[in-house]
Amino acid sequence: MYEPIRTKSVHSTMAGTTSDFPHRSREEELDIQLAGHLAALLAVTDELRALAPSADLDAAAERLAEQVSRLRGGRTPTRASVTAGQAEPRLTALHRRAHALAGRALVVAASRADTAAAILAAEQMDAHDAALAGPRELSAAG
Repeated sequence: MYEPIRTKSVHSTMAGTTSDFPHRSREEELDIQLAGHLAALLAVTDELRALAPSADLDAAAERLAEQVSRLRGGRTPTRASVTAGQAEPRLTALHRRAHALAGRALVVAASRADTAAAILAAEQMDAHDAALAGPRELSAAG
């Protein structure tokens, strides 16, 4: 009634070949994920620096670049270059994006127990939250 199975099970053949591909530890995966979030935050910070230059953004970008390099084994992160030209809606969108990226980085840094990256991410969240609150306070006063 049923035809017998003529080939080996996929599960049994896979069980014997686990060394054929590299495995990463949880810590390595978290390092990669954290480096990605911080690199994305660095790219947004570079865009903000081009649109609205500030010493605080310059310092933040340098600190972010240091952390990304550390997590990537010394490889320097790629930096974004954007032409200057200020547009208020664009700045607001970039600050929102940076705040979200810093939040993601904070979650991964906390789960990884990386104090330096967690502090940096929390500071960036605060800075972008303050930048977003600034225009609201001015418009509410006027």
